[in-house]
Amino acid sequence: MTRDLFARHRAVLPDWLALYYEDPLEITHGEGRHVWDAASNKYLDFFGGILTTMTAHALPEVTKAVAEQAGRIVHSSTLYLNRPMVELAERVAQLSGIPDARVFFTTSGTEANDTALLLATAYRRSNAILAMRNSYHGRSFSAVGITGNRGWSPTSLSPLQTLYVHGGVRTRGPYAHLDDRDFTDACVADLEDLLGHTRAPAALIAEPVQGVGGFTSPPDGLYAAFREVLHERGILWISDEVQTGWGRTGDHFWGWQAHGRNGPPDIVTFAKGIGNGMSIGGVVARAEIMNCLDANSISTFGGTQVTMAAGLANLNYLLEHDLQGNARRVGGLLIERLRAVAAQVPHVREVRGRGLMIGVELTRPGTDEADPEAASTVLEEARAGGLLVGKGGGHSTSVLRVAPPMSLTVAEAEEGAAILERALRSI
Repeated sequence: MTRDLFARHRAVLPDWLALYYEDPLEITHGEGRHVWDAASNKYLDFFGGILTTMTAHALPEVTKAVAEQAGRIVHSSTLYLNRPMVELAERVAQLSGIPDARVFFTTSGTEANDTALLLATAYRRSNAILAMRNSYHGRSFSAVGITGNRGWSPTSLSPLQTLYVHGGVRTRGPYAHLDDRDFTDACVADLEDLLGHTRAPAALIAEPVQGVGGFTSPPDGLYAAFREVLHERGILWISDEVQTGWGRTGDHFWGWQAHGRNGPPDIVTFAKGIGNGMSIGGVVARAEIMNCLDANSISTFGGTQVTMAAGLANLNYLLEHDLQGNARRVGGLLIERLRAVAAQVPHVREVRGRGLMIGVELTRPGTDEADPEAASTVLEEARAGGLLVGKGGGHSTSVLRVAPPMSLTVAEAEEGAAILERALRSI
């Protein structure tokens, strides 16, 4: 049945639509931190639909909210008052840390980043954007244009002028040999030099932890240091929290808070986990920025009632059950467990991350040369052992991405680590 579905998939869908595994997987249902495939095989899910099933599969509070709202009305567009949308916007604005915040809902992280770029370029009257090397911000034309990852950038054409900055990857590149303070100073000096050779850009967009790039991040405080330089020139700071938001990193509710010495970003984008699988994205910005557009706009599907009901129920569950604290505690144990394993596996260059956002980078032993074949081997072996993980990385996709639902238990973390250990030792 799966082979037949795969053949049908290939017959009608684009060749560039990536699928995991030599024998692609059809997931039919899930519960908690587990999913099942069409052959009734059970898997511990350490990827959550690309960090999207944030709390748990089939979370009763969310499924109940969706069913009840669907029984009333599913959709009306933003042309009408929408109580669930207003209620979720109030919560997000309050949690954002941005003063006088306004919220606009979209259907995805791509669309959220697209909107943030529209706001920044309109507000600043500039189409130049600063972006980080090894970054990823979505699949739209403008988002591809600022993506600093060749594997996810199918065209060099863009409506924007993009200037790439050092700093998103701590352990690679020309500054990798420096300590954290000197690394930050070197990246700031590079930014200042870059700005001396161009007209002032509209904004810097940055993921606090690069997601598709392999869960890489700079030293804490780098973007705060950048902000001093940007603020002097009126350049905005956009924090792409599509993967880092809602407490996944454990230490902070938003990734930008590790860089918050000089205040919050001007714009925050979010998506993925807030809907726990429902299609929600959004932008938070100061009112003067959000309201700078001088033409009408609406959203047909952004903020639709059934997704907003899901988002409210999911956010309430996350806060009431302190899933940020759980991500910090269980994620810390999982990282240490994987580092102990890595010390005995020559192919593992680094285990990095925070909370339940963990990257395991694989290289050819004794070198910094990426080993995508090893990553594919581990992916397959982990699946065979009953564990689903992701892949990423700007260097030939050789990073395993581990990002379970944030309700992960200690026992499940130990189980997943044991399966991943066996998979790593199989290389």
